Amino acid sequence: MKLNHLSILNYRNIRQAELDFSGKLNCLVGMNGEGKTNLLDAIHYLSLCRSCSGCPDAMAMTHGEDIMALQGKYEREDGTPEDIHIGMKRGQKKVVRRGCKPYKRLSGHIGLIPVVMVSPDDQALITGGSEERRRFMDLAIAQYDGAYIESLARYNKALQQRNALLKAEEEPDHDLMLMWEEQMSAEADYVFGRRREYVERFTPVFRHFHETISCGREAVGLEYVSHLQRGSLLPQLKEWRGREHAVGYTLHGIHRDDMEMTLQGHPIRREGSQGQGKTYLTAMKLAQYDFLHHSGSKTSPILLLDDIFDKLDSTRVQQIVELVGGEDFGQIFITDTNRKHLDRILETCTGDYRLLQVQGGHIEPC
Repeated sequence: MKLNHLSILNYRNIRQAELDFSGKLNCLVGMNGEGKTNLLDAIHYLSLCRSCSGCPDAMAMTHGEDIMALQGKYEREDGTPEDIHIGMKRGQKKVVRRGCKPYKRLSGHIGLIPVVMVSPDDQALITGGSEERRRFMDLAIAQYDGAYIESLARYNKALQQRNALLKAEEEPDHDLMLMWEEQMSAEADYVFGRRREYVERFTPVFRHFHETISCGREAVGLEYVSHLQRGSLLPQLKEWRGREHAVGYTLHGIHRDDMEMTLQGHPIRREGSQGQGKTYLTAMKLAQYDFLHHSGSKTSPILLLDDIFDKLDSTRVQQIVELVGGEDFGQIFITDTNRKHLDRILETCTGDYRLLQVQGGHIEPC
């Protein structure tokens, strides 16, 4: 999949833009705060119907404006065109269209245009709570398994209902509680199975990319952790019902899952330097790209690299440049404040490329 043309109206600090892109390499140069990340975020939004930062939709709209619109004209590997449009008025829900037809459910769009973004915000995977690592798994699986996001949504709805019963001062209705617990357990089985399968298949790919970038200097690992490794969720919910009523929320389930990230056999959050952390996260995202490329629709994802070279030594930068410049990667967007970094990448590019200057929300060829 490649993005040939992007139209932007009132997206963050980009008031208006009509942009044509290279099918291979697109480099965006500009100082911090000028709009480079916002451009990548617009591309991310068209793929996943949400900002990469996870902020509310209203915050994606330019300050002082009442409408926002994005349109992407794509092309599949076989030449088939795809036209995606997202529009929103302030105070109303966004509307996502494929061609002229609006989606009834946004989940129906997820996976059509797979995307992977590497950004400084990825640091939250290491320093943040388990919800960040669950989001990493969910975002990948949802892009190749349409049933997954629906199952996860049903689980979360049942979880909310169970928590509401647990918060009540009176003793919860037994039959109603059991109904929500049975639904949670059924959906948890599916989500758990898909997450476990994903981590098992993903880890060798991740290790391969990390070994390449780090030149084999460090050993890394990932381990999926879930209450369902003890068995079905329903017996656990029944066993803990009394204690969970006392605290007012559900302590057991896939909403507490985690993914342990290790470096040299120890948690990376305690052991890794900034450069090692950046290497780890970059390898995870490049592995995610490779995984999505060979799963589901087998469409090449769009790769968004935001300020990727910060805190990396020259050897690791060179390894990344050689990786993403190879035939295994499709369309790429790279941002940097340092023109020299981008020129270095362009020197290795034997095909078509675009170099764009971003300043104050304005984007022009340079």
